[in-house]
Amino acid sequence: MKSDLTKITLEAGPEGQEVDFYVLEQTRIAGRDYLLVTDAEDGDGDAYILEDISADGEKDALYEFVEDDERLEALSKVFTQMLDDIALV
Repeated sequence: MKSDLTKITLEAGPEGQEVDFYVLEQTRIAGRDYLLVTDAEDGDGDAYILEDISADGEKDALYEFVEDDERLEALSKVFTQMLDDIALV
């Protein structure tokens, strides 16, 4: 069964391999865009939070993984609440 998730492809790893991720949710906090993504289109997969670090006005987004534990925890709470709100609808 195909999902309606948006797929993005990022270059990752030391050799710049292309890796596909599927966007579960997105938000903007304090002028920064964040994505909650998974590595599996269907079923169980690992989830990651990405931050758009590109400059305003740039054509292409530049994402990096959020790795700071405090920021990751705070953003996780925001995304959890967003997903809970969707589930209630």
